[in-house]
Amino acid sequence: MGRVAAAQDLVLGYVRALNAIDDAMGVAVPSLERLADVLGLARSRRISRSGHIGTYSYTVHGAGCRFTSGNGTEVDVDFEADGSEDFDLWRLRWYGLSLSDPLDVTDQDLQSAVRSLHPLLDEVRPGWFAVAR
Repeated sequence: MGRVAAAQDLVLGYVRALNAIDDAMGVAVPSLERLADVLGLARSRRISRSGHIGTYSYTVHGAGCRFTSGNGTEVDVDFEADGSEDFDLWRLRWYGLSLSDPLDVTDQDLQSAVRSLHPLLDEVRPGWFAVAR
């Protein structure tokens, strides 16, 4: 498999993991309408800034949250005011390095992979991406 193809697989794996987290959080906290609501719950102190929800541990930071699965895979995401989920190349690389079989790809390969996945992904601002709505 070529480097860009490996980077595409990594990006698609990140998106699948993010969707799985969204689903699991919705089951564990039925009042959670969208994943971004974790920020509001932490800011209102209804949940702590870090802890466990369902099968994931989480840490709220600034405009986002890092979720860690039981096997150690980390998905870090930022949230926009409208609740959309954004990520950059650093978050994608960190996800790849946290996999049980770590995948280290260059920013250049990730950039090519993300751009090749348009229209699935949109560049919402320079260097930041989101799943297209």
